[in-house]
Amino acid sequence: MKFLTASEITEWSGIRDRIVYESLEPAPHLTEPIRPGLRNAFHYFAGTCLLTKGKQDLGRHWILAGVAGEEGGLFSNSFMASYLQRTDGKLLIPETIFEDARPFIHFAGVPVMKSSRDTFVNQCARALPAFNKPLKIMDIGCGHGALLVQLVQQLRMHGLVNEVAEFLLIDPSADMLRLAEKNVSDAFPAAKVHKGQYRIQEFSDKVTGSYDIALASLSYHHMPYETKAEHLKKLSRHIRFFLLFELDANNDTPELHSPELALSLYQSYGAIMDFIFSHDAPVEVAVASIDKFLMAEAVSFLTEPRGIRTDYHMLRNQWHDVFREGLGAGFECVADSICYGDENVGLFTMIYGPGS
Repeated sequence: MKFLTASEITEWSGIRDRIVYESLEPAPHLTEPIRPGLRNAFHYFAGTCLLTKGKQDLGRHWILAGVAGEEGGLFSNSFMASYLQRTDGKLLIPETIFEDARPFIHFAGVPVMKSSRDTFVNQCARALPAFNKPLKIMDIGCGHGALLVQLVQQLRMHGLVNEVAEFLLIDPSADMLRLAEKNVSDAFPAAKVHKGQYRIQEFSDKVTGSYDIALASLSYHHMPYETKAEHLKKLSRHIRFFLLFELDANNDTPELHSPELALSLYQSYGAIMDFIFSHDAPVEVAVASIDKFLMAEAVSFLTEPRGIRTDYHMLRNQWHDVFREGLGAGFECVADSICYGDENVGLFTMIYGPGS
């Protein structure tokens, strides 16, 4: 992932302000000071800022000017231009994210995601100890439950788990919970299955009892750093191990309309959208996965401030900071491994468990 220096942040902001206030059309002299490899990202930054200021035509011009030089699996301007054709040129969140499970299920099945999830469960099986009592596990943001089933099956295959006593499924989507309950019950018919339809931020006050494992796969980023820490403080009393599968991106602390946030979105979401369109699937399924899942998140980043927007992916060092702050001295890092990585985006495993 590429980052901006402090001087570049100031430079990008200054050029953007000129473009917005003087309604300047794309021109090479405006982007000449920008690092050549980041000029397409600057077009994305300028174009999306113009769109939020109600300058739809000019914003589209900047986005389209950034399409021409895109290459190497990073086509964020292209995806945004296509999306704007479907939304009358406006940055609109199409519907409630995850209301329909199908776009997420497609996303989880693309080769990069499937391979990364396979790597995640293998890394967990090599990092965790044996559980001598029947396992109790919660899945925070369980989705359709497939990863949870795969994880527990892998732990059993490695001899770390004999019996499973209880599953606790947490997700804000009724459709996801219905699918997860069925998938888990089919795979482990003797285990008790409990579920709670909550936003991730809401459920830590409602947890009772103790669990061997808390699993969070691409779900714990739905709250800002400070809320993550507070949530973990409450959860730490109820768990032994926290298993995280997450996206490595600088999408939490940068504020709305900041160059840092735009550059991170350009790289991380652009790469993931390319994974989806590179996967062999009906066009309408791929478009639904973009519009009703990824673009809904990206538009939230581009139009809503911290505390209101829906997502807050963090860099790996920030995750370590929030785990140490939230879980406290009783937990230590027992695994930190890459599941997938390229120059634009990364997926990783991180496990915290009982300290000495």
